[in-house]
Formats: sequence, structure tokens, C-alpha cells
Amino acid sequence: MKILVLNGSPKGEKSDTLHITRAFLEGMRDAAPQEVHIIHVIDRQIEYCSGCFSCMRNGGNCIHEDDMKAILEEILESELLLFSFPLYCYGMPAPLKALLDRTLPLSSMAMRKVGDRYEHLDQADFSHLKYLMICGCGFPNSRQNFEPAIMQFKLCFPCEHTILTVPESPMFNAPEAAVVTGPRLALVRRAGRQYAETGEIDAALLSEISSPIIPEEQYAAIVNGGV
Repeated sequence: MKILVLNGSPKGEKSDTLHITRAFLEGMRDAAPQEVHIIHVIDRQIEYCSGCFSCMRNGGNCIHEDDMKAILEEILESELLLFSFPLYCYGMPAPLKALLDRTLPLSSMAMRKVGDRYEHLDQADFSHLKYLMICGCGFPNSRQNFEPAIMQFKLCFPCEHTILTVPESPMFNAPEAAVVTGPRLALVRRAGRQYAETGEIDAALLSEISSPIIPEEQYAAIVNGGV
């Protein structure tokens, strides 16, 4: 499978969440060879969308001349689009949101009603794409935390999407926490293999991955003690 990873962390290679993503990709490779390209969004020149909608009226040509044109071409050539990012203010970091905004050239101004909502008609064929979101955060809880990012992802990609959320993710960059993060990464790796083999991840496994690595109160006490 041809996989494009969009690492939305401003930390680039040092991203906490990228540890989780790499374990998932290792699991996919356990099942079959994978062609993986990781883009560290923070290192790319991506201008903010100006909202002029020129791209949606003129066949997808944006007024900005930056790295986004090549990224869009790579998106369309991929089979799996993997968004890897830490939770910032209950959503994705600004560099990744800027990239997502600039995917407008893939759609036209024309719209249609699908179920209870409206969607823009496509200007490009991306019906072959699957979408995966891997999101980590520094809080110890999953509920009342990831919901806004999850809802945005589902609305942007209503079909063929899979979502993994992991609280307490800064622990993955702490070598002294390996005794507890190692087993969690093993679960993520199992999820990657399962996804590569079936296109899905068992709900029970997803629930286990999204649970706190250590008890919430213990994690909060460790974090507070370091402030």
C-alpha cells in the first residue's frame, strides 16, 4: 500500500505522537510490504488559504505558489492518507490545519446533498483513498478531550476513515517510561497489522489503545510535580 503520512506536530521528528504512528506502520509492515513517505508539515512552505475560492472555480489552480501543489499530487497518488498529530486546543496544530484548508483545489464550488448535509463535488478523483487519524495528547483522559478533533476528521472524511487516540502521549518520549509505553506500542503495532490485513481495527483493541497508560491521577501527579 502506498501510504502518505502527514506529521502535523511542530516538533517534527521529535513528535510524541510519531512514536505511536511508527509503531502502527511497523504493524502494517508485519502484514505486508508498505511504501511509506512521511511529510513533516512544519518543514514545508504552505501559505494560509485566502478563501478566494479561485481553485474551486478554475480547475484546481491555487493563487499561492508553494509546496502545496506537489503535496496535493502526492495525496492523489497515495492509497492511505495518515494524519499524525498531537492535540492542540482540542484540534489539530495550525500547520496541519493550514494544509487541510489548502485541499480545497480537490473540490469544486458545486454541491450536492448527501444524507442530512451538503458536500462539494470533486474536481479530482480520490475515491481510492482511505484515511487514518492518529492523535496523541498530554492529558490523561480520552473523554471530553478528543471529540472535537474526531468530529472534524469524520466530517472531512466521512468514508473509509479510521481513528486512533492515545492520551498521556508525552510518555513515549521518556525513556524511563518504556516499561509501560512498550506494551502500549505493542498494542498499536497489533492494530497496524490488523488494519493492513482487514482494513479495520477491532473496537476492543481501539478502546484499549485509547485508555490511560498509567492511572490518570498518577500521571497528573507526575506532570504536576515537574512543573
